[in-house]
Formats: sequence, C-alpha cells, structure tokens
Amino acid sequence: MNSPTLASRQAAAQPARPTPASVKWWTARPNLIRTISLAAFLLLWEYLGRKIDPLFLAPPSRIFDAAVELTASGELGAALVATLHPFLIGMAISIVGGIVLGIAMAQSRLVEYILDPFVNAFYAIPRIALVPLIMLWAGLDTTGKVVILVSNAIFPVIINTYSGIRDVRGSIIEVGTAYGATRSQIFFKIVLPSAVPFIMTGIRLTVGQAIIGVIVAEFFTAQTGLGGMIVYYANLFATAKLFVPIIVIGIMGVVLTELVQVIERRFSRWRQLEQNRG
Repeated sequence: MNSPTLASRQAAAQPARPTPASVKWWTARPNLIRTISLAAFLLLWEYLGRKIDPLFLAPPSRIFDAAVELTASGELGAALVATLHPFLIGMAISIVGGIVLGIAMAQSRLVEYILDPFVNAFYAIPRIALVPLIMLWAGLDTTGKVVILVSNAIFPVIINTYSGIRDVRGSIIEVGTAYGATRSQIFFKIVLPSAVPFIMTGIRLTVGQAIIGVIVAEFFTAQTGLGGMIVYYANLFATAKLFVPIIVIGIMGVVLTELVQVIERRFSRWRQLEQNRG
C-alpha cells in the first residue's frame, strides 16, 4: 500500500473552506433581514400605539399623517434646511480640523505634548456645561450653533486620526525607506492610506456627535430647525408631530453613516482585497 505523499498530508491538514451551500442563507441577504426587522418593529409600534394613550405614544400611521401635513405646509422642509446649514458647516470644520490636528499630534511629539492635555480635558467636559458660555461668546445664531457642534464633534476625528497614524507598523515604513521613498512619499503613500480606516471610523462617530450637537444647540439657542420643532410640539403635547423631526433626525444619521461607509470602502479597497486574499 502506497504511503500518502507530502502534498496530500498538507491538504488533509488544512481546514476545508466553507462552500456556498454551507453558508447560512441570511448572510447573503442582509437587506432582507433589515427589512423584516424594520417591518416587525413598525407593526409592534403600531399595535402598542393604538393601545396606549396618544398623549404618550403615537402609532406610525398617525406620525405619517403628521409628516404629510408638516411637509405640505413647508414647515418640515424649512426646519430641515435650518438644521442642515450649521450642521454641514460644523461637520466640515470638525472633519478637516480634526484630521489636521490628529496628524500634527501624531507626527510631532512637541505638538502632542502641547495639545494632549487640552484634548483630554475638553473631551471629558460635558458639552452641555459649555453651552451657556458659548452662547455668551458666539451668540444665538449660526455661529453659536456651529461652535457648539464643533466642540462636540471634533474630538472623535482627532483621537482616531492620531491613533491611526501611530498604529502604522515601523516595518512597513522601513520597507518604503529601503526602496528610496522620501518622507512625503512615505506619509502620503504608506502612512495616510494605512490610517484611513481609523479616520473614517472617527468620522462615523462624528456624524452622531454632530447631530447631537446641532440639536442641543437648537434647544438652547434660537429655537429653529428640527430641534426647535421638537421643543415646540413637546410644549403643545402634540406627540405625533413631535415624532416627525425625531424620525427625520434618525434617518439623517443613517443616511450620513452609510455615505461615510461608502467613501471608506472607496478609499480602502486594498483592505478588502487583502481580506479576500486571506
């Protein structure tokens, strides 16, 4: 009887790759699972909303009617535009400023030593405690909203950018140096692409923090936008209309997060190829 060859023994020792038939059916249908989950949640909400006093909980059908009414009157569109204006300005400042500061701290020990105490201190302070001061310094209009938003949203980008730059392995940089790459080439072609997943994670966190910041700003400053609608209809105990801006805020967060993930996949194709190859 012939003994098994070395190649056959190695093939037997390797674990078998899962075949498409062995993969669970739901892993290939994520959108279907999301749709079923959302439909089940809405059905349960509709059932409970019809059983509970409408002062405390409105069913989705009544919220939809209220959304149609607010949209037809133009109130919802005007509030959304009023919220998006400072939101987009504050997001741009938070992303650009956070990346610049994070890179500066990661690339220079001196800058890190100077800024690190301030970053840690301001990140730990609840932003709600700074709102009265910001209102005094920056006013109640767009500037005040942007300052409140940035003070809440910039820190995830700073911290994740710093961590991403510092996480790059020295061996990779040494390979680039061995092939004659300049410092700028090493930074833009090795360090920065390797830090992209960290930076995009920080931006995803910033989306949520920015939304919180702009709504808090609208609560405490000039009560306009979606935050102003929430305060107004809460004071009127109009629960169905109160839910409309809350749901719009949630949808805005989901859309922006998905957009960031699309951009991340666009700039991190090499990671996907590396994972597929592994």
